[in-house]
Amino acid sequence: MTHTPAVDSSNADQLRSWDGASGAFWTERAERFDQGMAGYHDTLLRAAGIRPDSVVLDIGCGSGQVTRDAARIAREGSALGVDLSSTLLALARTLAAKDQLTNAMFVQADAQVHDFGAARFDVAVSRHGTMFFGDRQAAFANIARAIRPGGRFVQLTWQALDRNEGISTFRTIASGGRELPPPPPEAPTPFSLSDPDRVRQLLRGAGFVDVEMTGLTAPMYYGRDVDDAFHFIASHFASAFGQLDDESRVRALDALKADIADHLTDRGVLYGAAHWLIHARRA
Repeated sequence: MTHTPAVDSSNADQLRSWDGASGAFWTERAERFDQGMAGYHDTLLRAAGIRPDSVVLDIGCGSGQVTRDAARIAREGSALGVDLSSTLLALARTLAAKDQLTNAMFVQADAQVHDFGAARFDVAVSRHGTMFFGDRQAAFANIARAIRPGGRFVQLTWQALDRNEGISTFRTIASGGRELPPPPPEAPTPFSLSDPDRVRQLLRGAGFVDVEMTGLTAPMYYGRDVDDAFHFIASHFASAFGQLDDESRVRALDALKADIADHLTDRGVLYGAAHWLIHARRA
């Protein structure tokens, strides 16, 4: 029997997406996402300060790389990964079982409303998992309740669109010359937590203190060669390319392949990226 998790109404579209087409897309490309985030992954784990006996919550865990690595560090504790995608979670469980990580667990849940229990976790982490809540204030307040006083909440989120070469380039090319509005700051998009003032206000309002934001830059990997990266990026932006007429779409795809070729290095196709490492402490 399929279990549908309880979600806040503001996250209903996210459930349909992540437990549908988006979840299927990233399940098939989970390794590619982990490769893309490799320049940030270890920094996030170090900032989390996980100890051997820590109890860790991973929000928006996807296929579970952060959860599994947290469980390895917290060998006397545990790590719980939560996500809206049942397919990503199935992969996460398979990979944890393969690695014999019995202290890594996974639950399909909306972290905005899920009852985690009070003051249960020493550390909460999130790698690209907190930008998509319909009500970020409510979500952070619920996460704060789950963290013990003095516990840490460490997130990795995108900086502004214009600081991220890859996404801004692909978005512009896929527009086919149309002028696109900037992502709305209140909407659940990858850039909803890119404004430091807004992030500090949200976290302090939810019960966190000592909010620190550190800018990180590292290239993101998109493929081993031009064709590999082209297939991945064109698939990721398929809906945008699909809005173009046939002639414009051909031109745009040709432009994409040419731009990818300009970014081919001896380490694969790389584009510049910029993130925020957000560290806060539960009051």
